[in-house]
Amino acid sequence: MSDRRLKLRQLDEHRWLIPRQGKMRVDGLVYADWRLMEDIRGGEAVQQVANVACLPGIVGRSIGMPDIHWGYGFAIGGVAAFDPEQGGVVSPGGVGYDINCGVRVMRCDLTVQELRPRVAQLMDRIAREVPAGVGAGYRSFKLSAEEVRDVLTRGARWAVDRGYGTEQDVERIESGGVLAGADPDQVSARAIERGRPQLGTVGSGNHFIEIGYVSEVYDQDTARQLGLSAGTVTVFIHSGSRGLGHQVCTDYLDVMLRATKRHEIDLPDRQLACAPLESPEAKRYLAAMAAAANFAFANRQMMGHRVREAFEGVLGRSCVELGFRLVYDVAHNNAKWETHEGALLLRSGRYRHGVPRNVRIHVPRSRPAHEPSPGEASRPGPRLAEGVPRPWHRGAGGVVRDGSGGSPRGVQGCGPGCRCGRPGRHWAQGRAAQTTGRSQGLVRARTEARRCSESCWYR
Repeated sequence: MSDRRLKLRQLDEHRWLIPRQGKMRVDGLVYADWRLMEDIRGGEAVQQVANVACLPGIVGRSIGMPDIHWGYGFAIGGVAAFDPEQGGVVSPGGVGYDINCGVRVMRCDLTVQELRPRVAQLMDRIAREVPAGVGAGYRSFKLSAEEVRDVLTRGARWAVDRGYGTEQDVERIESGGVLAGADPDQVSARAIERGRPQLGTVGSGNHFIEIGYVSEVYDQDTARQLGLSAGTVTVFIHSGSRGLGHQVCTDYLDVMLRATKRHEIDLPDRQLACAPLESPEAKRYLAAMAAAANFAFANRQMMGHRVREAFEGVLGRSCVELGFRLVYDVAHNNAKWETHEGALLLRSGRYRHGVPRNVRIHVPRSRPAHEPSPGEASRPGPRLAEGVPRPWHRGAGGVVRDGSGGSPRGVQGCGPGCRCGRPGRHWAQGRAAQTTGRSQGLVRARTEARRCSESCWYR
């Protein structure tokens, strides 16, 4: 079905309302300016936002972030919250195949001038140490099935306890690097087998390891809390749960198709196959999804450690001497329980990184007003919950943002738990910078070299 059949109403410069129509239970809301909307309106993404608004138990609004585009069930860039007391559901399409895909950013005391003569050697070292590409994995570092099950329960903590990182790393990972409720028994043997050689690997698609440096600082005080200043060398890592997470999604799509029929859920699109949150199928999926998310947390932790080792080997100095540390690690493909105005809701969403050149992040990434998880409660800095990394397309750098504030009013009123901060595809850098502004970004990072998923690197 084309979104041209939908009625849209522009609320202001950057918000478009999809009023309830047909079988929609709530309104939809898309964040875009008129230039973005010209492109979005011609695709299927707006229709997918409306389709999600038809799901049982959805609360607030079905949200579309800037640069939404067609995805599986949910638009990529779609966000929604569901209340179990109102018959809310969970759909694997709301999380996607790459469960807990996310980005971490690290920093060190080196300046770009000091590092630049060694960049080629450093990237060669990282290429040897960290496998990349479709199906890529380690030959010698291959976990047993039991070790994978332990990773699925403990997340990044599994890696840190084995010397692959520090306690300070765990404090700077979303949710402390582990989602509660993970149950390896709900993960298939095939998924576990696919994960055995892949812990600590980049993956395919738009995943990468990127070395850059801070080129601009917009908020001096907050950037200082994160250890970022002009000229600081940074490392961005973008990856997820690899073949294990893909297999979990594949397995549960079949489960949800049967559940949809059994629970007699009327869907506008079979790709939104789902199950009531209180059902056995939903509980099994959420337990398996959390397990795959924990694998992703451990995966990025392992890669971060390998990158640190590469810096030490090439520069001949320890990471302590180099001042190497994690700024933050945050996911963008998850479903999480959050409390909003006393109600326990499941927030599902998919947010894409790695967009074409010449973009800026257009809507500030929001942090919903809920009690912090144990891992989030202990983070350093006054009220600074998250230094949120946002990479752009290859060679275009990225930004780091403060995600500690509550949701902007427009988002808060549209859908609880909305995690904004997605890029806009057709924005010229100068125009987008006017919207992003100094108040929304902390620092801008430029790319010095990138290790790509296609097993190559470039400068």
